[in-house]
Amino acid sequence: MRSVSPILLLLAGCSSVERISGSANAIRGEANALEEHGKAIGDPVVIDRSQRIYELAASIHEDLSGVQDKASQLLSTLWWVAAAVVAVAVVVFVWQTGVGTACRRLLGWIPQPVARDADLAAQMMDPDSKEGVREYIAARRASDPLFDSAFRKARAAHSETKP
Repeated sequence: MRSVSPILLLLAGCSSVERISGSANAIRGEANALEEHGKAIGDPVVIDRSQRIYELAASIHEDLSGVQDKASQLLSTLWWVAAAVVAVAVVVFVWQTGVGTACRRLLGWIPQPVARDADLAAQMMDPDSKEGVREYIAARRASDPLFDSAFRKARAAHSETKP
């Protein structure tokens, strides 16, 4: 069980300062027990040495007030990597679920290609405008390769069905 305790302390994230403080307290307790034993057997050397050990352990507590924990570089790097992974996951989630599109609508942000497409469609609807359906389709095909591909496929399917 004694070998498991340090491992549990490390996994629990106990700081170095806290571990040193706990060890100093344990040493002080052992020094008190040693002093009691020295008094019981009447040995002044044991009593003096136990008091010296107790004082040294007490000085450790005094010195600890000026000590700061230093974060492990590996742990710090893992923290930043985990934060980056979470940020990417949030972006992917927002992108894939359509929440991003809803946010764009709420903010009123319209991408420039979509705004150009809407402008051309509005001009096409005006009876006094020279733009027609052909110009609209040509502009859409030129601006969006995916639309162009789908248009070619649909046009091929329509031409096969006509006699």
